[in-house]
Amino acid sequence: MTTQNTLPRLTGFILEDQTELTLQDVCRACAAQVDLVIELVQEGVLTPSGSAPAQWRFTGVHMHRATVALRLQRDLGVNLAGAALALELMDEMDELRAQLHRMTGT
Repeated sequence: MTTQNTLPRLTGFILEDQTELTLQDVCRACAAQVDLVIELVQEGVLTPSGSAPAQWRFTGVHMHRATVALRLQRDLGVNLAGAALALELMDEMDELRAQLHRMTGT
């Protein structure tokens, strides 16, 4: 008799750039307090549309950036300014890789 190992089923949502999320949505998805997400905005990690926290709207890209910044803070002890710098450098690396890909065709 053989036993079959089954993996747990994961469910989730794909968030696109056009998806509009509220501050509360981002807090729930990132398991973060409102104050921490506001600090991410103040530090320049996130740039939501809207003029005040109640009107802010975030995209799937913002969600990804918030997740990475919070992981850097939690796992590596990086402060928010350091997380903002790390994200900026990762963005630059992605852009340089894209340029290299366009130039070499690989």
